[in-house]
Amino acid sequence: MKLHEMSSLSPRTAKKRVGRGPGSGMGKTSTRGQKGQNARSGGGTRIGFEGGQTPIARRLPKRGFTNFNRKEYAIVNVKDLNRFEDGTNVTPALLIESGLVKKELNGVKILGNGELTKKLTVTAAKFSKSAQEAIENAGGKVEVC
Repeated sequence: MKLHEMSSLSPRTAKKRVGRGPGSGMGKTSTRGQKGQNARSGGGTRIGFEGGQTPIARRLPKRGFTNFNRKEYAIVNVKDLNRFEDGTNVTPALLIESGLVKKELNGVKILGNGELTKKLTVTAAKFSKSAQEAIENAGGKVEVC
């Protein structure tokens, strides 16, 4: 197969050219119909408008609140740290490089899920108590950055 022999998978539809005379089938009113709000320039309703009926955003009850000071941490479990060799200094930069963390967000938090078999020095923003115990029991060190 060559480039000039290829055919497109979906038929291509030409852009609708409105207001180009009666022969186009879309002249005069330009597919907007006769008069009314949507026929006018700038006409139409805002997003979420339900024709005067109370919008769903106002009908539904409000619950709780969003804390805008919330800090979100990238989470890593202790069992995931076994991929590093003994004596490695595990930093957030190393975790991103190794693919354990995609985005650092407000820092990295180490959780205590699983078992650690390597002796590591782990640097992170936060540690759970169980994670801290697991790292220290394996002979490693915990450093809060």
